[in-house]
Amino acid sequence: MATLVLGAIGTLVGGPVGGAIGALAGRQIDSQIMGSSGREGPRLKDLALTTSSYGNPIARHFGRMRTAGSIIWSTDLVENRESTGGGKGKPKTTTFSYTTSFAVALSSRPILNVGKIWADGNLLRGAASDLKVGGEIRVHNGRGAQSADPLMVAAEGSRCPAFRHCAYVVFEDLDLSDFGNRIPALTFEVIADSGQISLSQLLPPDMEDTQCDVILPNLAGFSYEGGSFASVLETIDTLFPMDSDAGGDQLTINNAARRPVSPAILPEAAISWNDEDFGTQSGARRARQLSRDTAPDALRYYDVSRDFQPGIQRADGRARTGRTRTMEFPGAMSANDARALANAGAQRANWMRETLAWRVAELDPGLKPGSVVTVPKTAGLWSVTEWEWREAGIELQLVRLPPIQTTAPAGDFGQPWSAPDESARETWFRAFELPWDGTGSADNPAIFAAASASGSNWSGAALYIDNGGSLSPIQSTGSLRSICGTLVGNLQSSEAVLLEPEVSLEINLAAADLQFRPATVADLAMGANRLLLGDEIIQFARAEQLDDRRWRLSGVLRGRGGTELAAQGGHPAGTLATLLDDSLTPLDSASIPVAETSVISAIGRGDDEPVVAQVENYGITLRPLSPVHGRARFTHDGGVALGWTRRARGSWLWRDEVGVPLVEQSENYLIGVGPVLAPVALWESGQPEIFISPAEHQSLKASHHGSVVWVRQMGTYAQSDPLFITQIG
Repeated sequence: MATLVLGAIGTLVGGPVGGAIGALAGRQIDSQIMGSSGREGPRLKDLALTTSSYGNPIARHFGRMRTAGSIIWSTDLVENRESTGGGKGKPKTTTFSYTTSFAVALSSRPILNVGKIWADGNLLRGAASDLKVGGEIRVHNGRGAQSADPLMVAAEGSRCPAFRHCAYVVFEDLDLSDFGNRIPALTFEVIADSGQISLSQLLPPDMEDTQCDVILPNLAGFSYEGGSFASVLETIDTLFPMDSDAGGDQLTINNAARRPVSPAILPEAAISWNDEDFGTQSGARRARQLSRDTAPDALRYYDVSRDFQPGIQRADGRARTGRTRTMEFPGAMSANDARALANAGAQRANWMRETLAWRVAELDPGLKPGSVVTVPKTAGLWSVTEWEWREAGIELQLVRLPPIQTTAPAGDFGQPWSAPDESARETWFRAFELPWDGTGSADNPAIFAAASASGSNWSGAALYIDNGGSLSPIQSTGSLRSICGTLVGNLQSSEAVLLEPEVSLEINLAAADLQFRPATVADLAMGANRLLLGDEIIQFARAEQLDDRRWRLSGVLRGRGGTELAAQGGHPAGTLATLLDDSLTPLDSASIPVAETSVISAIGRGDDEPVVAQVENYGITLRPLSPVHGRARFTHDGGVALGWTRRARGSWLWRDEVGVPLVEQSENYLIGVGPVLAPVALWESGQPEIFISPAEHQSLKASHHGSVVWVRQMGTYAQSDPLFITQIG
């Protein structure tokens, strides 16, 4: 505001020259009231993107830093296609995916390795050096003898450079499916050095003869992106004070924060006879700068706890009016160290506002810039910034040194979001047929795949059918994991007739974040909580978590969906268990040659080898249900009237007013005596009943006394399991 007012007044009074003078005076007033532009140092990059522009400088990195780099070579996108489906009149689905290969330059000095890599903000490579998508990565450290990358040599031939003294990474066939089929915005954690960073590492080649013994403590990393090295030294000096001495044969840079055990004591000040000199009567002149503009209020830096994203720490003390002065430091450190440096820098700037000019009559060779001294009759320690030999004596320029901080408050890096770093999980896989549920066609096998993993970092698996040793693609599972595990202990057999409230079984799930849920009896009647245990379908009402992965299921209904025969056999420990819910992947039976030996393979990102599973419960979809409620009535003349009740596939509710629908093409039954596979007598019936004449009965009693009588329904595609009705005799 003062700039505008005084500029206008000056123009009215003195014309253009007066306006310029007024504006200059106004800027000085505004600067004192509101402060100056408040940022110093190289600008930190909140979000740096990987570019491929010519002429961009490639930074030199020290310690551990995060950088975007520059793309120096790439190939065109490579298209991959995979077709699935297309059987029995269904459309064929073709899936396209793209990969590419490229190289990214990271540092213009050698590095040790590359740590994490981020792509569009998410982790592309974890701390364990595992890529989260398909492809390969190679790191070239930038040594002077490094060889050219073989992939680049294959593409470019003899023209391919080795990029010596430049660290770079090469991605080969990187899968771009997760990035919209484009090269994502990449940033890299560069590990350039181990141990503490020293200033001597940062010196450019033309300063190799400089004697430098300055350690930069608690500095995790630093980036030098070009420009004047003097400005870099000035930036570092703000947080890590240094003294330089060019009086000898070489430049010497020392740590100004060190305190000698016995600082030098200056002699009494010498007076001067020249009226133009300072302190003619005392030999000294003390001054204090009124402005606090030199003291930084805040420090912006790269926070290691925020994945090297910029953080800010403010110095303690009362906030001043006007604009604040923020120091931007292109280094990585923790929040605690950053706050300690911000406080130390602000304290040092405030104390060094006090200066002292001191004249001595004797030349002490030990006094040079950076020397710490005490002054007679003056408290505290002082540092020599410069000296000049004049006619009246040696004039020393001193600044006040702050006291050493013994404690520092802790810094706070906030609550940043960090991309989860989980290794790709191996696939848990199972394939099976299920009984027909009454929806869709009753003539196609209902084949499902259950895929899961031990952790959430699982993006699904591609499914293939094994055709005589070659794998043909079917489809993919998606990233939703099935709830699956194994049976703990043995489960006894059951007649599978009524609800068994006291029976329980324990399941060890594949992952700790998977869980079961309880259900009411009404929910069970609607089909809730169906569990495929081996070949048997079980329903459970209660679910109790015992530890991270172990659950107890109780209140069970056994042999659901016509699997009573499996319930009567029981199950040993280790039997596979899978919850039948929406997480299952239905498979197109037209793409799978259904046979007792059909094998399906699953390949996920974390699988070194295909996970193979044979289709379980082969044929259960098309197999009729065994009849129930078998009855035998012996007549007075010695005959036997046999009867039973028919069941139908997909009809799981007993309706009061209608009969069971006939799903098969015709109603036919096979009645036999003796072993099911080698019966001694056979009859066929088109009704759920049959009469054995007295003569036949007497003949069977004579030759096959005690043999069982059974009945099977003959369906369109298979025969049901037998129902044992009675015994002969």
